[in-house]
Amino acid sequence: MEVVLLERVAKLGQMGDVVSVKNGFARNFLMPKGKALRATKANLASFEAQRVQLEANNLETKKEAEAMAAKINGQQFIVIRSASDAGALYGSVTGRDASEAATVDGFTIDKKQIVLAKPIKDLGLHDMIVVLHPEVSATITVNVARSAEEAELQATGESIADLAAAAEAEAEFEIAELFDDIGAAAADDDDMAPSNDEPAVEAEEDQPEA
Repeated sequence: MEVVLLERVAKLGQMGDVVSVKNGFARNFLMPKGKALRATKANLASFEAQRVQLEANNLETKKEAEAMAAKINGQQFIVIRSASDAGALYGSVTGRDASEAATVDGFTIDKKQIVLAKPIKDLGLHDMIVVLHPEVSATITVNVARSAEEAELQATGESIADLAAAAEAEAEFEIAELFDDIGAAAADDDDMAPSNDEPAVEAEEDQPEA
């Protein structure tokens, strides 16, 4: 089916372009969302008559989107989730979770604006694209952690693997120190024991009285 685009559509074209798309895509997405019209003579004529107003409206919403993008681009939002020691989530984090986390921090981002190829299933920092306008997008980061303290550490660049390795190294160090203390205590006991090289002190025998 040939349609005329009423706004820029990624991977398809700009406003006013006539493009060929699958019937289902046109009927189920482009036309219901007001992004395109069937490219009939009547619709093309109608589009040209409204083109100036459509471009003006697009420019206005684009400016608003750019202002919003300037505020949220690079923002980091924390999502607390349960996970295994290896960092695998017991569940997943979706665009809805990111939207709710942003709302908590005072930003309004619709879950439908968040582009996520697949749900997040691991702890760590994950970037998400927020489409604010057909021509404007921003990038936010979702910090998925098991606690606020862990999220703070991750924000500094520490990974779960780094944290686990550090904890393991600390545990090994404490065990080594414990064995060192035990060894030192045993050495002290050996120092206090009589040496085999020293002559034994014989007990004085009772002498008979003269």
